[in-house]
Amino acid sequence: MALFTAGLATLVPGVAHAADGEGEQVSGTLRTSLSGPIEGVEVVVTTPDGDVVGTDETDENGRFVVDLPGPGEYTVTIPEDSLPEGVEFNAGNSRTVTVDPGRSQGVIIGLNDGSRESGGGSVRWVELLVSGLRFGLLIAMAAIGLSLIFGTTGLVNFAHGELVTIGAIVAWFINVGGGVPLIAAAILAMIVGAGIGALNEVALWRPLRRRGTGLVAALVISIGLSLLLRYLYQVIYGGRSNAFADYRGQRTVDYGAFSMTNKDLTSMLVALGVLVLVALMLQRTKMGKAMRAVSDNRDLAASSGIDVNRVILVVWMVGGSLAALGGVLLGLSDEVQWDMGFRLLLLMFAGVTLGGLGTAYGALVGSIVVGVFVQMSTLVIPNDMKYVGGLLLLIVILIVRPQGILGSRARIG
Repeated sequence: MALFTAGLATLVPGVAHAADGEGEQVSGTLRTSLSGPIEGVEVVVTTPDGDVVGTDETDENGRFVVDLPGPGEYTVTIPEDSLPEGVEFNAGNSRTVTVDPGRSQGVIIGLNDGSRESGGGSVRWVELLVSGLRFGLLIAMAAIGLSLIFGTTGLVNFAHGELVTIGAIVAWFINVGGGVPLIAAAILAMIVGAGIGALNEVALWRPLRRRGTGLVAALVISIGLSLLLRYLYQVIYGGRSNAFADYRGQRTVDYGAFSMTNKDLTSMLVALGVLVLVALMLQRTKMGKAMRAVSDNRDLAASSGIDVNRVILVVWMVGGSLAALGGVLLGLSDEVQWDMGFRLLLLMFAGVTLGGLGTAYGALVGSIVVGVFVQMSTLVIPNDMKYVGGLLLLIVILIVRPQGILGSRARIG
């Protein structure tokens, strides 16, 4: 896996080596529903003492990037007179952020162009509900593979988030560095994700199972693999956030009670369509029924003539492919970062555990519940703390129903 990832630098040398020596940054995008991206707005970054460390002007996509002298706390300010006529700040013209070493910290400054107060303007809770459904579908896309792997092998794979990241990174290299359209790049990324999933199973986990490696030891190995791959991605890809070349700077479309860009709506529909196909595969195909049989009782499935190793290999390939697609769709809306899969990992575990360990349908239901709750929780808590709300929901529901929403009770001992 390390050789394959390092090979990306050879395939796209100009892009890969451009990341060498990158430091800390703050970045963001200024846009509104009516005007779309706002170009030519000055952005000033200062220290807490007021010393200016850098400035930038938003480009044609409304994006700004300011290099920083190092990690620490910085204040990002937009002069009040620099916005175009009719556009106002929602909650002040500055934000204070803490930038970690080697990170590009995103900054959100809310703008209002009057569209939300117009006759058919958006309703905030409806907007958050739709955004939560989209986010939940993206979590489910990655979490189903995690749940199937646990169901068929008993492995709690902490390196699953890196499969999400590699999908986004491979698609970015192919799309930006190779000039390939994003749709084709996403398909190639899914193929790469399936290949890496198969490599995981054949080169690492199958030999460990044959040696009788315990689940606790396997858990520790997966954590080590996650750390190795994550920082390997940082070396090759860099610490900055980057957008795909396609579908940038889109304006939101008003659907009455909510508004959404076409790319977000498309990613939502793609995720829903893929999840429906996965459900049909599990219910109608011979391999899908074999997956469910192995997940229910591996020994009984083997005694019934099912090739368990072959089923587990297919599960890893399906899980890797879905995780890679989830990474591409997440990168389409939130940009591509070297640790994006790791930041999504806890929510994937929350969705899988909430829905019921080892069940694909439980992972789907649990992930949607987590996604909706995370987004809706911003009605009462700060946006920076929204992921905490999803984990609190997990704790509360598991106290009431320990087996999860679709899980079944099991007697131990």
